[in-house]
Amino acid sequence: MPLTFDDNKKLDSRPVRRPGRRPNSSLSLRAGASGRPDQRGPKGAKGSWEPVAKWYGQHLKEEDTFQAEVIFPGSLRLLYPVKGKSYIDIACGEGSFARAVANTGASVLGFDISSTLIKQAEAKKIKGATFRVANATDFARYYDAASFDGASCNLAVQNIEDFAAVFKDAGKVLKSGAPFVIVLNHPMFRIPRQTGWGWDEKRGLQYRRTDAYLTPNEIPIVANPGSGARSNVTYSYHRPLEVYIKELAKAGFMVDAIEEWISHRNSDSGPKAKAENRARTEIPMFMAIRAIKKSA
Repeated sequence: MPLTFDDNKKLDSRPVRRPGRRPNSSLSLRAGASGRPDQRGPKGAKGSWEPVAKWYGQHLKEEDTFQAEVIFPGSLRLLYPVKGKSYIDIACGEGSFARAVANTGASVLGFDISSTLIKQAEAKKIKGATFRVANATDFARYYDAASFDGASCNLAVQNIEDFAAVFKDAGKVLKSGAPFVIVLNHPMFRIPRQTGWGWDEKRGLQYRRTDAYLTPNEIPIVANPGSGARSNVTYSYHRPLEVYIKELAKAGFMVDAIEEWISHRNSDSGPKAKAENRARTEIPMFMAIRAIKKSA
């Protein structure tokens, strides 16, 4: 569950040397099977937030209000968890959305490739929530087919290289008619290094510039550039909207809702405050997709 950045202030997308790749690990516990789940986690996996997990947990506490004010309320409304039913939170991060789901009386399994984030989630001791270290691209084989009533993936699919595998596995473990809610930074307006704010002096207008959109792109991200630490590098993957829709269809889903969510923040001073607030209400930060698992 990566940064909900505004105006690219929290991310630095300078080019960096690609780190070495390591084998992915995944859940080692199947429903009804004996044994303990593998809690080691693939720290070197591309896109993993393990390198920035400690910093990210602190960032959420101190700076990031988008999740509480925008992401979680919208995701809960689209997922509509029901008391007594079972859900999965894919790439759950430090467990905040899983807690929101569990608070409805539903049970939720959250998993993330970052062992540090899972430790943070477990430390919350959320009633009705279970957490595991797992690879979002390879988890279905550890659970019975059609065993969950819904799934969520908040602000994570953009950090997963093989996102189609996530959709395929979700399709395997979800029941017919179950919702799959995916939230991502808006794929048209929030592309690192390809979008940014501009100011039209003549019109007194703030606008959003997009320099490229249709070409998929891998973008190295320095999450806290002030530190200069090599360990604080992760990756973001841009894809146009049509790519997500096509892969969902291949995985057995039918999209029944797409929503675009704006920032909840407000400029209350300065000569450009009015223009900034207008731009916030016109140009969305996030896109939410709800897909329904079709009958076999």
